[in-house]
Amino acid sequence: MSELSNRMIRDMKLAGLVDGTSRQYHRAVRQLTAYYMVPPDRLTERQVEDYILYVRDDLGVAKGTFAPLLAGLKFFYLNTLGYEWALFTKKKSASHARSDCPMSVATRIAAA
Repeated sequence: MSELSNRMIRDMKLAGLVDGTSRQYHRAVRQLTAYYMVPPDRLTERQVEDYILYVRDDLGVAKGTFAPLLAGLKFFYLNTLGYEWALFTKKKSASHARSDCPMSVATRIAAA
């Protein structure tokens, strides 16, 4: 087992992940590594993004398969390697939350 693999397993234990989740996360990194045949710490953010899009769009995996893969890669790059990649750190578009504030109601009516 490689040093990176050992580090990831240790990080997952420290994070309190259950065995099933840890296995899925570890598998996600192994599959990425097999796809590029390059150690995962040598891949660029763009390569990882391309792989994620390939799995989602070209392979068309189910959401139940895709979600742990994405979470595993995110865990590895953010927690184990400490990378600050926008791919995993940028905020998703926020939905407009409802507010009970009367001003927000007036603003919505005025905007309509």
